[in-house]
Amino acid sequence: VVDTAMINGETNEPYGDNTAGLVFAEHEGSFLVGAAAALKSESGVIGYIGGVAGMGGLIEKFEAGYVAGAKAVNPDIKIVSQYITTAPDFNGFTAPDRARDIALNMYENEGADVIYHAAGLSGVGLFEAAKEYSEASGAKVWAIGVDSDQYNTADAAVKDYILTSMLKRVDVAVFEIIKAHIEGSFGSGPQTYDLKVDGVGYATSGGFVDDIKDKLDEFKSKIVSGEITVPTEP
Repeated sequence: VVDTAMINGETNEPYGDNTAGLVFAEHEGSFLVGAAAALKSESGVIGYIGGVAGMGGLIEKFEAGYVAGAKAVNPDIKIVSQYITTAPDFNGFTAPDRARDIALNMYENEGADVIYHAAGLSGVGLFEAAKEYSEASGAKVWAIGVDSDQYNTADAAVKDYILTSMLKRVDVAVFEIIKAHIEGSFGSGPQTYDLKVDGVGYATSGGFVDDIKDKLDEFKSKIVSGEITVPTEP
C-alpha cells in the first residue's frame, strides 16, 4: 500500500486510509501581504487580481485574507478587485496580457499603488504593468506575488517592483508528509498547513518589507494565538 498526499486537497472530500490532502491556509498568508500592501500604500488604494472566480471559493479565499489584512492596518483603505475569468473558463490563470490591462487600469484610473495577484501565470502581466506604469508616471507602484517567492523567479527587469509574495510552503508540507511516512505516523484525511506550522507566509527578498517586518510578524503572532481570526470569504 502506497501512502498518497494530494496538494490542495479539500477538507470535505472522502479519503482512503492511505490518502492525505494538503490544505493550505492561503487566507492567513494573504492577510500578511494585505497588511504589507496597506502599510506601503501612499494613495490609500490597493488592488487585487484573481485568476478565476467560482472555483469553490479557492481564489476568493486569497482575496478575503488580503482585504482583512489591509483593513487591520487601515480600516478606511479602498480595495479594488477584479477576476480575469469565471469558472468554467480557466484561462484566467494563463492570461498575462489581460492581467496587465487590469493592473494598468487599477494603477492609472483607480489610484491603486499596490496590487496583489492570485492568478497563476497571469501574474507576469501584473509585474510588467507595475514596471510600465512606474516608469511612465515617475511614481513607483508595487506588485505582490503569490505561492512562491516570485522575486526570485521573475524577469530581472521587474524584480524591483515586487514588494513581497504570499508563500504557500509546499516544501514544508511535503517534508512533513515524507517524515510521517518514514516514521510510520502517516495520517489520512486533510492536513492543514497554516501560519502556526509555517505552511504559509510572506517573502522578504529584495528587502522591500524590511521596515515593516516587525509589524507583519506581530500580525502573524496574533493569528497564530487566535487573537485574530482571518475570514475565508470576501
